[in-house]
Amino acid sequence: MFSHIDPNVYDQQLIEKQHSMAVLFDEFNGPEFELYKSEPLNYRQRAEFRIWHEGDDLFYIMFNSETKKKFRVDQFPVASILINKAMSALIDHVQDKPLLRERLFQVDFLTSLSGELLVSLLYHKQLNDEWQVQAQELKTFLNTIAPSDIIGRARKQKVLLGNDFITEKLTVGENTYIYQQVENSFTQPNAKVNEQMLLWAQQVTAGIKGDLIELYCGNGNFSIALAQNFDRVLGTEISKTSVNSAQTNIQANNMKNIDIVRMSSEEFSQAMNGERAFRRLADFDLTAYNYDTVLVDPPRAGLDPASEELVSRFERIVYISCNPETLKDNLKQLTKTHTIEKFALFDQFPYTHHIETGVYLTRK
Repeated sequence: MFSHIDPNVYDQQLIEKQHSMAVLFDEFNGPEFELYKSEPLNYRQRAEFRIWHEGDDLFYIMFNSETKKKFRVDQFPVASILINKAMSALIDHVQDKPLLRERLFQVDFLTSLSGELLVSLLYHKQLNDEWQVQAQELKTFLNTIAPSDIIGRARKQKVLLGNDFITEKLTVGENTYIYQQVENSFTQPNAKVNEQMLLWAQQVTAGIKGDLIELYCGNGNFSIALAQNFDRVLGTEISKTSVNSAQTNIQANNMKNIDIVRMSSEEFSQAMNGERAFRRLADFDLTAYNYDTVLVDPPRAGLDPASEELVSRFERIVYISCNPETLKDNLKQLTKTHTIEKFALFDQFPYTHHIETGVYLTRK
């Protein structure tokens, strides 16, 4: 698989991924893959770099995941144009500012299609008032490039200059949705491919109606885009930060038919089975929901057996996966009760072996 970044080989690397996926999922005799491409360059809206100090010089480094060898990174062509601009500007500004550069070991960048920038500076030292003054000067400088906020992090310390989130605007079909994306919480890194994923999910669930149950709903990425297709949406998510963002995003998009509850898929299964009572569900009548459609976007480990069993109860399943291997394992069980109707490949991570997949299944 290609490991170097070259737009001239983009189509070839995608063909290789398509072939490897065809081999991996051959046993299911599913439909032909729907293929969704990425931009060949500047597609990532977030990136993080270690900082290397070498005498008076200061620069970004990354590590080869296999050899662990470090290499210098002055520009990162897969990252957004805004990240690349900010990379150069930040290093140039910090270079002669001892308070900002001393014991700085990592910089994280988060940007949006709508042109916002959030920079996190990570230190092996405590951050004092003098640091904050210089960090404010850096923020003012970066504001000449884009609306910018800065977070300083050290052991048991978080110094916030502005917001700790950006506001993303995603266009899905004829609609534009607003999403708060918080530093250090999960968001889809390839925003343009995310738009394609949301549109695909909208299309496969068009005309279904009834209610949607979403496990691992994150900040409401899918819930908000799919709400138009359903009478009600109930999302579950274990991360408190993501739940808070989801609630913010529901209000920002003026959604009236979405509820989010903070609980794991295992806990939700227990609640559905009547095995446990949860205070968090005191305001919800789970028996009132129409459990016909479920959407899952699990972590790389895939669905655990309990969640697998829960999902298999639904008439329709939309499964978004970031790990084809665990998806394959789950499909071995789910295809005992369901048929694969649609299978999509989303090239979220060009020039790597990773690929995002979407599967739509209906009960046999």
